[in-house]
Amino acid sequence: MAGTICVIMWVLFITNTVWTRSVRQVYEVHDSEDWTIHDFECPMECFCPPSFPTALYCENRGLKEIPAIPSRIWYLYLQNNLIETIPEKPFENATQLRWINLNKNKITNYGIEKGALSQLKKLLFLFLEDNELEEVPSPLPRSLEQLQLARNKVSRIPQGTFSNLENLTLLDLQNNKLVDNAFQRDTFKGLKNLMQLNMAKNALKNMPPRLPANTMQLFLDNNSIEGIPENYFNVIPKVAFLRLNHNKLSDAGLPSRGFDVSSILDLQLSHNRLTKVPRISAHLQHLHLDHNKIKSVNVSVICPSPSTLPAERDFFSYGPHLRYLRLDGNEIKPPIPMALMTCFRLLQAVII
Repeated sequence: MAGTICVIMWVLFITNTVWTRSVRQVYEVHDSEDWTIHDFECPMECFCPPSFPTALYCENRGLKEIPAIPSRIWYLYLQNNLIETIPEKPFENATQLRWINLNKNKITNYGIEKGALSQLKKLLFLFLEDNELEEVPSPLPRSLEQLQLARNKVSRIPQGTFSNLENLTLLDLQNNKLVDNAFQRDTFKGLKNLMQLNMAKNALKNMPPRLPANTMQLFLDNNSIEGIPENYFNVIPKVAFLRLNHNKLSDAGLPSRGFDVSSILDLQLSHNRLTKVPRISAHLQHLHLDHNKIKSVNVSVICPSPSTLPAERDFFSYGPHLRYLRLDGNEIKPPIPMALMTCFRLLQAVII
């Protein structure tokens, strides 16, 4: 049991690192005595809080251009404006920028001057959601850790776009126009530390090829994916959270081992075309299979083999870890098979 808890805590810690580092960054404390009156210039279109001298708030102001950014600024908020271009000049003194939020503007790829972003050598977080981008912008600074491009019109990823982004841990491309031919075998080459990849709500029919080996969270909901190649998960041996809800997966489209992958802890396959419960790993903790075409549960197939348990070990510590199982919206009729409860003794919730 202690080993299980350690694994869960480790995964949650890594997940928290990906999602919440941005929050911690915002609240870094800077001594106001470090800034002189001369340093504390502020563009007239924006707000510069005296208590947070490294932040510049220019959101919701109807701006059509990016103002000149003072050299002291770390955090730049430009969301909800009418900005169409990102030229180099406003950033020529902004060498300390860590965070730029340009969500909900009208930025196109043609409007991004080639060196405007790559010159920001300390930039960690770049938000460009809800714009008019048709391809992933490039070049980007090597320092970047999070790139948020949701809800654009991205259909292309130029070759070499990610080749120098070894520090990127999160890439969000959800709700764009990506199709299968947008990817080459080396598209994601260079993303050595990528942990979360979100490509939900695109137009994919196949699983994206050759994902980064450190990927832990893979979100592919709301595509048209019909199958998963044999041994697909060998390339991403650390994947722990896999979401494939609202696709077109069938039994014939799954690998022979199903999802018997020891790293996967949370597996979501809701709203597909499965008629059987696929094979799973003893390490899996959450399984979502609602709204498929499953008629019955063959426990002898899905129950992880007891032969894999260490001899003379506590079953509750070393047996199957499944705690949550969702099967509603299928053709299964209660009662729940007793063999299911016998196999998965840690189950806390079963929804049929």
